[in-house]
Amino acid sequence: MIMDVCRPRDFLDRIMDRYIRFFPCLSDPARRSSLGLKVALVMLHLVYAGVLFAFDGNLIEETKIKPWYTASYLLLFVATLIQYFITSCSSPGYVLDAMRAANEKNIAFKKASKQPASSKNASVVVTIDRNPMGKNVQGVDVTSWTKMVMDMYPPGTPVRSMTCSYCNVEQPPRTKHCHDCDRCVLQFDHHCVWLGTCIGQGNHCRFWWYIFEETALCLWTGILYISYLKANIARAWWKDAIVVVLLITLSVALIFLLLLLLFHSYLILTNQTTYELVRRRRIFYLRSVPERVYPFSKGVCHNLYEFCCDRSNVYNLEPLPSAQVLEERSRPYTCSDMVRCRCCC
Repeated sequence: MIMDVCRPRDFLDRIMDRYIRFFPCLSDPARRSSLGLKVALVMLHLVYAGVLFAFDGNLIEETKIKPWYTASYLLLFVATLIQYFITSCSSPGYVLDAMRAANEKNIAFKKASKQPASSKNASVVVTIDRNPMGKNVQGVDVTSWTKMVMDMYPPGTPVRSMTCSYCNVEQPPRTKHCHDCDRCVLQFDHHCVWLGTCIGQGNHCRFWWYIFEETALCLWTGILYISYLKANIARAWWKDAIVVVLLITLSVALIFLLLLLLFHSYLILTNQTTYELVRRRRIFYLRSVPERVYPFSKGVCHNLYEFCCDRSNVYNLEPLPSAQVLEERSRPYTCSDMVRCRCCC
């Protein structure tokens, strides 16, 4: 009896072993889970669009009259899925990658100038690798990286407070170690389960555009579902029941996406991250900053420009603002500030 119970499990294990042999990249359970979520999300999109085109005969007739309308909807549908995969496959900006890029840039600079680079330069001599335990390997000029990171903090800041206990590297400001990715991420925002990656400096802009496209797609799909119910409410009841259930779940998703889009738009305008907003009192260099002061904000226009357009430096290591800058940003607004658009510039 016990052998009969164990046989199906052994059979499934053999199938899984053969599957992993052909696809070794899926041997990691985290990758399999991420792939399963991606497949589920794509299937969810196909179900919502497929039901619409399968049930709504008026939409098919309208497509023959106004093909641009349906073509625009399908274009948004495809663009949303493409943006999803682009965002999920993009790097959020890892600290170790920034160190390697800084090393390569500094070597090129030294060859051109034949002079040692300043520690305050954005580039620094460092070659980093990681062993299975997450520690740095030999042959690394840790001193120069440490000096550069310390220059970004106020004088007297202890090295221990800025060192990651998992990666054993010094973290620039706005950096956090992600336990799901097991890496330190620059301008860490959050780890997105649906995307299977972190959201950080390198892909926050792509993430915002994905949310925007997904929100627009949900809104358009909901309008088409409502139009179908208005025109076919007295026909087959089982079709109406399916459409109503899908419309309810779509409305919940739309509310969530809309709130998420507004929330991240607010973060972009104020140059914050979700982690900084939620865990502000746990970040040692933000504890003394007043609640209504955004220490990294350079004005709405400048924040938008840096977020959307300024991609000349992929790894932008941003130092902490000085006490004078924080004092200026905490100053109450006056009428002259409103005239000069202090909040924008």
